[in-house]
Amino acid sequence: MAKMKHAGNRNTLYDNYTASKHSPGVVSAYEWVGEILAAVVVVVLIFTFLFRVVTVSGTSMYPNYHDGDRLIVTNTFGQPLEQGDVVVLVNVLEEPIIKRVIATENQTVDIDFPTGTVYVDGEPLDESQFGLPNGITTQTAATLERTQFPATVPEGHIFVLGDNRPVSEDSRYVDVGMVDVRNVLGKAEFRLFPFDRIGLVE
Repeated sequence: MAKMKHAGNRNTLYDNYTASKHSPGVVSAYEWVGEILAAVVVVVLIFTFLFRVVTVSGTSMYPNYHDGDRLIVTNTFGQPLEQGDVVVLVNVLEEPIIKRVIATENQTVDIDFPTGTVYVDGEPLDESQFGLPNGITTQTAATLERTQFPATVPEGHIFVLGDNRPVSEDSRYVDVGMVDVRNVLGKAEFRLFPFDRIGLVE
């Protein structure tokens, strides 16, 4: 009789545990935790593959982008870039850089440094479309090896310049040169900060 009573107590305890484990409150808690974990995974995937927030460092894109600006950069997923796109580049210099696309594959770039004029396929580049004055493109970094012009952009590459030409280290110099599109981290789409200049990028 003692053994049967002991066995009965064990069954009662097991039944109570089973019931509590499947009670509505416990099930809801498990579902809630699962939903949070799923949301975290989705957020991580979005920030890894769709877009990310980057902070501008330096003045090479002044006056359009200032040191400390925070930008949303979207993954291009291999879509062709266009003249005027602002892109973040990696594996070009020691740190990621932000520049503007001036020419794409198979286009020919020439620069008349005395007048500061950029030519793409023989046509003068209208810098005003980027909010910049014309005639600003000069060679200033005397210590850097210069790209020879005219130069044709190879397939799968882009030619980039910084908006602040006097200080920008860009495709005018061999250390940057024609940039492989595989080194494009993404395209700047939206300025998050500072708040007084929040909005779509130009």
